Amino acid sequence: MFDSKNYSPVKIAFLTSLVAGLLAAIAGSLGSKNIVLGAIILLLVFFSTYFISRYLIEKFIHRQIKLIYKFIHQTKASKREEFFLKKVLPKQSLEEVGEEVLQWADQRKTEMEILEKNEAFRKEFLQNLSHEFKTPAFAIQGYLETLLSGAMNNPEVSQKFLSNAFKNTERLINLISDLDEITKLESGKQELHYQHFIIQDLVTDVYEALTIKSEAKMIRCLIKKGCEQPIKVYADKEKIRQVLINLVHNAIKYGNQEGKIEASMYKTENNNVLVEITDDGIGIAEEHIPRIFERFYRTDYGRSRNIGGTGLGLAICKHIIEAHGEFIQARSTPGIGTTFGFTLKVGKEQLR
Repeated sequence: MFDSKNYSPVKIAFLTSLVAGLLAAIAGSLGSKNIVLGAIILLLVFFSTYFISRYLIEKFIHRQIKLIYKFIHQTKASKREEFFLKKVLPKQSLEEVGEEVLQWADQRKTEMEILEKNEAFRKEFLQNLSHEFKTPAFAIQGYLETLLSGAMNNPEVSQKFLSNAFKNTERLINLISDLDEITKLESGKQELHYQHFIIQDLVTDVYEALTIKSEAKMIRCLIKKGCEQPIKVYADKEKIRQVLINLVHNAIKYGNQEGKIEASMYKTENNNVLVEITDDGIGIAEEHIPRIFERFYRTDYGRSRNIGGTGLGLAICKHIIEAHGEFIQARSTPGIGTTFGFTLKVGKEQLR
């Protein structure tokens, strides 16, 4: 009748009062040898013991559970919560309360793991940010210090050092601008101005804007055969231009001498357009791919810094594409090349 693993206050009170009533009835009937008296004693002891023990047990359990709830809920209880604690909570079984406490513990464990990851990311970000700022700042300081020490009297040395100081100043300005861009994107303050445009035309414009850099390495920039048919997309044209400039610029930086950069565009089944930028450069090792869109993350820190850039380009690309409600990803194999792909909403058939 009773499962010993699922005793409730009602069951405990019933068993206790039943045993007490039987013992009292047996003792009373043995003394007087009156069965009726024994039955009356049984009923009186049973009911009085039942109600008193049930009340005390429920009161005790309720107080203990209420203390547990005070620990797991950090805010002061509202009137609604007070009603729950007083009226609803006593009806819960200990198993139900136990499950709720375990759920709370699992939730706190998950929150702690997230906080630890965020803290590790914050420390790494601050360390990288400090390093990114110190490198050009110390370089500028060193050049100016040398000039003030007398090098400015030598026109050739003076010109060289001032030029290097200017380059590092530009790097600092670019870094600050990129950080400001990411901050605006993350906070949602950067508005998107949607319009319809041909994605192939925008890619061609970006290729032309970076002609000097690509020709310096004799890299051919082209649209993949079969993808020339104009495709209209609906997005913020200037933001997508920024994404394409970052991706094509990276492809040039890490591409091979006399290599090739190829853009491809495909319509997907869910009314999206997949845009891919592919190079045949050095590639990225598989273990780095999940983190390449993080701020300041570099697959080869020393070599990446020598090549140039703020280390924020891909992070900005990610924020821009996600602000459009789309996604960006990368595929790469060392020695073969890298492909960055992102989706955009397909545009209407006719521009207005």
